[in-house]
Amino acid sequence: MYIGIIGLGDMGKLYALTFAAAGYQVCGTDLPHQLPQLATELKDKGIEVLADGHEVSRKSDFIIYSVEAEKIAQVVAMYAKSTKYGAIVGGQTSVKHPEIKAFENYLPADTHIITSHSLHGPGFTTKGQTLVIIRHRASEVAYKKALEIYQALQSNIIEMPSYHQHDKIVADTQAVTHMGFESMGSAWANQGYYPWDSPTYAGGIDNVKILTTLRIFSYKAHIYAGLAILNPHAQTQVRQYAKTESELFALMIAEKELEFRDRIAAAKNFVFKADEPLFFDAEVMGAFSLSNKSCAPKPNSHLSILSMVCAWHKMGINPYQNLICQTPPFKLRLGIAEYLFKNDALLEETIQTALYDKSIRNDDLAFHTAVHEWASMICYGDMEGYKAHFEAAKTFFKDRLEQARALSSEMITELMD
Repeated sequence: MYIGIIGLGDMGKLYALTFAAAGYQVCGTDLPHQLPQLATELKDKGIEVLADGHEVSRKSDFIIYSVEAEKIAQVVAMYAKSTKYGAIVGGQTSVKHPEIKAFENYLPADTHIITSHSLHGPGFTTKGQTLVIIRHRASEVAYKKALEIYQALQSNIIEMPSYHQHDKIVADTQAVTHMGFESMGSAWANQGYYPWDSPTYAGGIDNVKILTTLRIFSYKAHIYAGLAILNPHAQTQVRQYAKTESELFALMIAEKELEFRDRIAAAKNFVFKADEPLFFDAEVMGAFSLSNKSCAPKPNSHLSILSMVCAWHKMGINPYQNLICQTPPFKLRLGIAEYLFKNDALLEETIQTALYDKSIRNDDLAFHTAVHEWASMICYGDMEGYKAHFEAAKTFFKDRLEQARALSSEMITELMD
C-alpha cells in the first residue's frame, strides 16, 4: 500500500512523516521550488519526494490532496487523470464543498472518495486529536482499508456521513469562532494598543481571549480565509453573528436594560444547563498571561462572548453537540462563554458594564466596527481583502506571536486536562 501526499506543506508533511513512522511506504510532492529542500529534509525519513502530482497519482493506492481550499479544484484538475485505477482519494481541506465538487468533476469514476479533516494545526502531533472521516463514494472494502490507514495517525476518529453535515458544524466551530477572535485582534490593532497592557483585559477570561487571538494570527491567512469564504454555511452564520452583535450594541448604547437582559437570559437558558460542570478552572485561566506586570482587573462588557451565545440561541445551535468537531479555539471559546454565563456575579457585572460603563465604550465600538468589516469581506467573498486584513493585524502583533503560541499551547493542555 503506497500513500501519496500532494502538497507537502505543514499539514501534508506532518501526515507524511506520521504515516512513514507507522511503516507505510510514502511519497509526496509540492511546488517545484520546494522540492530540493524537501528531498534533503525527508530523505532519511522514508518519504520519497517526486517531481509532481502525476508521479504521485500513478504510484499511490491512497492519495491525499493537502492543498489550500481555494486551489483544490485547480490542483485536482491538473493531476486527476493520472490517478491509479481503484485508488482511494481524499483531501485535507477544512471546508469540503469545493473539495468534493472538484473530486466529482475530475477524478475517474473507479476512484473511491474518502476524505478527512484533522481538527488541529501542524503545531500538534496527530495523536489524540480529532479526525473526521467522510465516506463520500466508496466500497465497503475501500472504506475499511481507509479507516485502517487513518488509524495509524492515532487520532480520535469521528465518522461523519455527509460533507454537508461537516461543513455546517465547521462553520460554527471554526469559521465564526475564528472571526470572533480576529475581530478582537483587529479592534486592538486599530486602536493601536496591546491588550495585555490594559486592566480591561487582565484576568482569566481575557487571558484566554488574548492568547487565542494571537494563536490564530500566528498561522497562515489562507487557512482561515478558505474556511470562512468557501463554506456556504459559514456565510449564513457569520451574517447572524454580525446581526446579533449589532443588535446587542444598539441596546447597550441606548441603555435598554430590560430588553438587553431578556436577550441574555433567553440565550443562557437555551445554551447552558445548570447541572453541567464547568469546562475550565479560574485558577488555570488566570495563570497564563502575556502581561509583564500585575494589573487589577477592570470590569469588561465581554461583547464578543455575549454576541456568540445570543447568536447560538438565534440560530438554534447547541454548541455542545458540535464538540464532536471541536478545535482548541472553539473549546476555549465555549469554555469562557460557559464560565461567564454560569457565574451569576460575573454575568451581572458584565451586564452592568456593557450598559453603563462609558469607559469601555471605545473598545466596544472598535470591536463592533471590526466585526462588520470581517463579516462584509466574508459575505462578499473577498479572499484577497480577508488575507490583507489578517496580515495587517498579524503585523501589529508580530513581536509576541511565537510567545503567545507557545503559551497558548501550555494553556490548552492545562485546560483540556
